[in-house]
Amino acid sequence: MNNPGIHHITAIAGDPQRNLEFYTGVLGLRLVKVTVNHDDPYTHHLYFGDEKGRPGTILTFFTWAGAHRGQRGTGQATAVSFSVPERSLGYWAYRLETAGIQVDGPFGRFEEEVIVFTDPDGLPIELAARPGEGGDGAGIAGPVPAPFAIRGLHGVTLFVEGHERTAGLLTEKFGYRQTGERGDRFRYVAADGGNGSFVDVISVPFEIDGRISVGSVHHVAFRAPGPAEQEALRETLTGSGFDVTPVIDRVYFRSIYFHEPGGVMFEIATDGPGFAVDEPEERLGSRLVLPKWLEAERLSLEKVLPPVLLPQP
Repeated sequence: MNNPGIHHITAIAGDPQRNLEFYTGVLGLRLVKVTVNHDDPYTHHLYFGDEKGRPGTILTFFTWAGAHRGQRGTGQATAVSFSVPERSLGYWAYRLETAGIQVDGPFGRFEEEVIVFTDPDGLPIELAARPGEGGDGAGIAGPVPAPFAIRGLHGVTLFVEGHERTAGLLTEKFGYRQTGERGDRFRYVAADGGNGSFVDVISVPFEIDGRISVGSVHHVAFRAPGPAEQEALRETLTGSGFDVTPVIDRVYFRSIYFHEPGGVMFEIATDGPGFAVDEPEERLGSRLVLPKWLEAERLSLEKVLPPVLLPQP
């Protein structure tokens, strides 16, 4: 399968209001969905992305208010990278530092310039500017001026004990190709080269095991254009000995999950049906929406979920 790249990345946040204000107000993403974690409905699940919530632009958060910070280590995705236009990093460094955020860089990595910082919960975030490339689309219509705005996901960094087996999955099952190697960092790129195409695998054989909690990535979701491609990949993975879940309806996409050889949880999510199935596109992210099977519990859920002031279109 020639995988089109990353569909979304899901991480853990603490306070949902602080999380929302940072990703919309500082980074300029759109809040495209406010719902609950289907497996733990007494916690929020917030989705941020471009104006339409297209695959390859989405970063989501489960909110665990009051939980301890996670521990970075092997078996984790340890950094989320967004694509920004070439020559925009000076603007971003100024914008972030004005907001009280410490910025490292810019520094060169393969063919790009990168700055690195952490979100309010300690999640490492990177902004990557590649020569002549800003990602798909014309940017996100938020508070950041269009010439500098985030274009979508660039990729993700994985910490694993040894990169070889993770690399084998990416190249032999997902159709990625290796495009770079610097020290213990190995870069792989998806076939179509669009948003969310890059996976960097860092071999850290002496690192402690990671612990997922606030400030950590929970899982990385890769794209399947539709159910047929997802099922074909599921059969390939199970035939290779991976313990893959059945298909799960996540309302906005269908999902399967498994752990890759280095221990990171991977998801395969279909591109559709998308985020406009339960609210109009112009009002995405303006209210709490629940899956049909939880609608009867709305009142009890709203009493327990932390209050969040949502932006209105």
